[in-house]
Amino acid sequence: MTGHPFFEEFRDMSLRKFAVALGASAVLFLSACGGAATPGEPEAPAAEKALEIGVVNYVSHPALDAVQKGFIDGLAEAGYKDGEKITLDLQNAQADQATLTAIANQFAQGKKDLVLAIATPSGQAVAQVITDKPILFAAVTDPVAADLVADWDAPGGNITGASDLNPVEDQLKLIQEIDPSVKTVGIVYSSGEINAEVQVEAAEKAAPGLGLRIEKAAVSNSSEVQQAAQSLDVDAYYVPTDNNVVSGIEALIQVAEQKQAVVVASDEGSVERGAAASQTVNYDQQGRDAAAMAVQIFEGADPATMPVKLQDTFDLTVNPEGAKRMGASIPDDMAARAVKTF
Repeated sequence: MTGHPFFEEFRDMSLRKFAVALGASAVLFLSACGGAATPGEPEAPAAEKALEIGVVNYVSHPALDAVQKGFIDGLAEAGYKDGEKITLDLQNAQADQATLTAIANQFAQGKKDLVLAIATPSGQAVAQVITDKPILFAAVTDPVAADLVADWDAPGGNITGASDLNPVEDQLKLIQEIDPSVKTVGIVYSSGEINAEVQVEAAEKAAPGLGLRIEKAAVSNSSEVQQAAQSLDVDAYYVPTDNNVVSGIEALIQVAEQKQAVVVASDEGSVERGAAASQTVNYDQQGRDAAAMAVQIFEGADPATMPVKLQDTFDLTVNPEGAKRMGASIPDDMAARAVKTF
């Protein structure tokens, strides 16, 4: 039966239809796969995946906000613009520990390629949950005391960064330069911030050699700053790089004006908001230093062997009107040395 002409013609037609169908299927398959390269023509390179960068700021105030801006600007100037080579995820805990913990866990679960933690509490929260990815910190006063690194020169783990350790003794000398009659200096500080405790200890160590006595009052949040400042019977106030106190600096300055006690701070933003003067690190530069370290890590550097970055120059800023409201005046030679006057 298979030799009959009808069946031979039917078989030839079926084979031709099968070949056509097979060819069409091959075209569809290649189209779905993006097509095959023409012989002798190089294949197009796969698109490079953007690096996922998480940034957690502890609280909004001028110094910490300047760190974040400096970091973003520094990365962009190095060729790492948000939306191109990198994708930035910017978060702010607004000084709430539960929110900070949630952000740190979110970054850990999201497998960020790198995280920047701004301020000591942020660094501590992130370091607790991320051990397999690089972490950078900025605006951290003493990363060794905060248990973030083993050593300033050899951090030893997955975290390093830029410190805002400031010259506490020089800040106390500024107070004396503005008002030589000062004998007692009040410090309102956060009992829960190791960075603040480190600076209080430094002030207590330096004060006797300058003929000063330190009085201190601890707070747990910025709403307690005014009452703590009022509780101190002092001639002047020193404000360390303490996030809760800096967030509520206006309340402390109001008390100081009532007491006619000069205020010297540790950041430029507080001077702009009414403190008399400050010898401060540059917080925009803090962010840029962290950005430069991030680029090194992108290129293969190991945080374990990257020394913590310290600033070796400090900006003198003054606010003559602020000093006047406190019953003092900025000496002419201090005003002449100032990098910025508000």
